[in-house]
Amino acid sequence: MSDLNKLGIAEARDAMRAGDVSAVELTEACLSAVDGAKTLNAFVHDTSEIARDQAKAADARIKSGDAPDMCGIPLGIKDLFCTKGVPGQAASRILEGFKPEYESTITTQLWDAGAVMLGKLNMDEFAMGSSNETSVYGDVINPWKIDDRNLTPGGSSGGSATAVAADLCLGATGTDTGGSIRQPAAFVGITGMKPTYGRCSRWGVVAFASSLDQAGPMTKSVRDAAIMLEAMSGHDPKDSTSANLAVPNFEAALSGDIKGKKIGIPKEYRMDGMPDEIEQLWADGTAMLKDAGAEIVDISLPHTKYALPAYYVVAPAEASSNLARYDGVRFGHRASLAQGDGITEMYEKTRAEGFGPEVQRRVMIGTYVLSAGFYDAYYNRARKVRTLIKKDFEDVFAQGVDAILTPATPSSAFGLGEMKDADPVQMYLNDVFTVTVNLAGLPGIAVPAGLDKQGLPLGLQLIGRPWEEGDLLNTAYVLEQAAGFVAKPEKWW
Repeated sequence: MSDLNKLGIAEARDAMRAGDVSAVELTEACLSAVDGAKTLNAFVHDTSEIARDQAKAADARIKSGDAPDMCGIPLGIKDLFCTKGVPGQAASRILEGFKPEYESTITTQLWDAGAVMLGKLNMDEFAMGSSNETSVYGDVINPWKIDDRNLTPGGSSGGSATAVAADLCLGATGTDTGGSIRQPAAFVGITGMKPTYGRCSRWGVVAFASSLDQAGPMTKSVRDAAIMLEAMSGHDPKDSTSANLAVPNFEAALSGDIKGKKIGIPKEYRMDGMPDEIEQLWADGTAMLKDAGAEIVDISLPHTKYALPAYYVVAPAEASSNLARYDGVRFGHRASLAQGDGITEMYEKTRAEGFGPEVQRRVMIGTYVLSAGFYDAYYNRARKVRTLIKKDFEDVFAQGVDAILTPATPSSAFGLGEMKDADPVQMYLNDVFTVTVNLAGLPGIAVPAGLDKQGLPLGLQLIGRPWEEGDLLNTAYVLEQAAGFVAKPEKWW
């Protein structure tokens, strides 16, 4: 009973259908694990009563034979997703006390499929960060530990990553604007999938950068990611960027056969100063796919070097526009005013108190690049670079390449606080391998593939053709099987 929280989604689904375990037992095991892991600071809003009610309903559905794959599966939900009647702050003080009166489309779909909500998960404030150190709730701690140092779980979906890696839940929702699912997944040794832009609805997900944001699953295996992604996907008329496409059975695509598939290795991802361990992992992953029958081809994505600067113009520009709505008038935090203060002072004081330093930094950058005189020099130029990056991928896929293999991160997890006083650009470099995927709107997945010399997880990234998540998941499944990554953090919390 006590180890039920260590199951994956597929294992739990099969066990519940066979009558070996109930959704209530599974949920209680996870709630107990959450309760015993407060030091990790992954869960920030408790919904245990909702979870128990949902688990009972799931058991009834399973008994009646009307049980979708996600029925009875306990999940953690990133604090960026609106959940009706449950606090949702996007880890920011400015949304203090906000309880949405509506449910995001993705969580609605998960509850309709019978999934169970254990609680809301910590994250970087407004999803801005790569280390989960910008949250109003405090830092999330990686369950992997070296020499008593607390490590980052990555960001912005750090709470989701830690919760899955520490077996507090069977899966979690994440969002990925520049790598916020894939980078934390790689840092904690789990699978993280960013679907094609438009595959999953953005409605009811607090916006960071609307043309880049995409929700996806964070799970213990590729098969689990396939099952959860199917439940999260689908057309939503409430989201104008949602694609009106049928949702395939992603799990059925996991044939384990990639013979004849072309896997591209981009030369531009060989960065100066890249650790030997990352180089070796990449070479090992390439060999694994070759051994499985794939054809390995060298490719060029010539505009990759401009991706990071373009991203850090486009994303803050969209953020400054999206965050303008938080003014202290309708909901959330409002600053105390002095005698004689007007509405301008109220806006200024509320935002100064409500937004953390990283959010303020990005809003200021975004406002600057959109301002008269700089719009063409920065924002328009970044948009043109984005188009060129997208074309690089289109050209490669037009040559018959089925997927692209790259490292997921430039290093393993670093210590909390180690980069706080550094130049912010050092932190932004964590996204160097992931941002191109968001700029081009492509699907990408991070798969754990090995350990570094300290014993910390390292991940590989696969990038796929648009709307071909099934093929991408199958290639990731082959890589996962070949890598045979089964390491788990030793429990210390």
